[in-house]
Amino acid sequence: MKERAKNPILPGFYPDPSICRVEDDYYLVTSTFAYFPGVPIFHSKDLIHWKQIGNILDREEQINLTKAEHSGGIFAPTIRYHKGTFYMITTNVSHGGNFIVTATDPAGPWSNPYFIKGAEGIDPSLFFDDDGKCYYTGTRERREGAKYFGDNEIWLQELDLTTMSLVGESYALWHGALRDVVWPEGPHLYKKDGKYYLLIAEAGTGHEHAVTIAASDSLTEPFQGCKYNPILTHRHLGQNYPIVNVGHGDMVETQLGEWYMVVLASRIYGGYYRNLGRETFLVPLIWEQGWPVINPGIGLLEDTVQIPDLTPAPVDEIPVREDFDGEHLPYRFVYLRNPNWENYSLSKRKGYLRMKLVPEKITDLVSPSYVGIRQTGMSFVFEAKMEFQAKLRDEEAGVVLLQSNRFHYRFVSTIKDGIKVLQLIRCLKGEEDVLTQVHNEDLSRKQELLWLRIKADKQELCFTYSYDGKNYHILKEGVDARLLSTDVAGGFVGNTMGVYCSSNGVQSENYADFDWVEYRNLP
Repeated sequence: MKERAKNPILPGFYPDPSICRVEDDYYLVTSTFAYFPGVPIFHSKDLIHWKQIGNILDREEQINLTKAEHSGGIFAPTIRYHKGTFYMITTNVSHGGNFIVTATDPAGPWSNPYFIKGAEGIDPSLFFDDDGKCYYTGTRERREGAKYFGDNEIWLQELDLTTMSLVGESYALWHGALRDVVWPEGPHLYKKDGKYYLLIAEAGTGHEHAVTIAASDSLTEPFQGCKYNPILTHRHLGQNYPIVNVGHGDMVETQLGEWYMVVLASRIYGGYYRNLGRETFLVPLIWEQGWPVINPGIGLLEDTVQIPDLTPAPVDEIPVREDFDGEHLPYRFVYLRNPNWENYSLSKRKGYLRMKLVPEKITDLVSPSYVGIRQTGMSFVFEAKMEFQAKLRDEEAGVVLLQSNRFHYRFVSTIKDGIKVLQLIRCLKGEEDVLTQVHNEDLSRKQELLWLRIKADKQELCFTYSYDGKNYHILKEGVDARLLSTDVAGGFVGNTMGVYCSSNGVQSENYADFDWVEYRNLP
């Protein structure tokens, strides 16, 4: 029996995976929505162990996230390789639409975007045929007119790579496997044994999500669906099955002839709640009678996956602590929307992340002073060591557990009515409520030193603080984390957590220094 590895292969908020192979190297990208930098890129030698080697959209001129909703911004990237060049194509649903960036080194730098005129809709993908021609596929409303919202077509048109423009006639390829299907999307084309295969997602991103497939003898005629569609879904398993909303897949063949698919799915806990967002899973497949069979004999995603017949290639584990000793933050750290770089410094105080207090607030569709990482486990501890002294009314600094600008918890040091306090603030449906506060007893220091800790036991949160890093005090325990799930908050993202400061609408010269942050998952 083959060995097995843990699933998901990318835990936490890594949705809409796309994968490609170049000889014996594998590359994978995912969506990032309103977070910057956009589209993390990972490398693997064995499909099991993945290392982030960069972020494709890491410059402001590549990605405009101004006023993007938390679930706006960058949707559904696709990565492909052809004759020495990597191509990443995606949608900025907030600004500009569908565009391509290119690179000869997948670690970057990547080009500025080429926006594709006439490429309406979302979820673009590229396909290179045997004759070298490139084709664009995407999702848009039916050309004959939609009967309802989400009544879409998967369409194709040739793409001239020298001008990055669509040429020739466009074709409607497929409208999905089911009658009155909602949101056929996420198309990827493949060619195998002389036939063309179109893999798509259907039924939106919720519990009914599914992967379906169709085939054709040519690219210019309608595709015919597989008779046993959907080829992968969990919608029939009920809401107590631990892995839900499976969909949006991309297939890859190994150099040894095995086939695998990366797909998104969510792990629920504490009820039907998906705080982790949509994660990247791996599943094997075989081909029978001209169609893929997913996880033969099982037909489902599992919390482990059969390891491919590839040489194991472990990567270094992500450190629990980030000490801010380098010149740049590690690739896994993210900002909200396009960051104002002058608000962040790793050099003004060596070994610290200095963050300037700005009027922008995390509750608004702006770029606040916020640096975060993804939640990757159901139970965890997140902690930061901070030096900060509020000088003006409503200045605050601390840590945030963030689902969106309208749903989050802030654990901050601030001044209220002339008194220094620690507050736990809940933001629910955009309305802020101070759940509890405590007078900050340590007033002797000119610069206040605080350790702020969030511990999650599944859906129960505990917020504690310390003045010396040894003796911790409970600010509040038994706090419900369910409001941080997409099932309460809506949208498409998982949780991040990070350090934050704001002067809440007024100008300030103040700043907060963060010595380190720690994140570790608990059993």
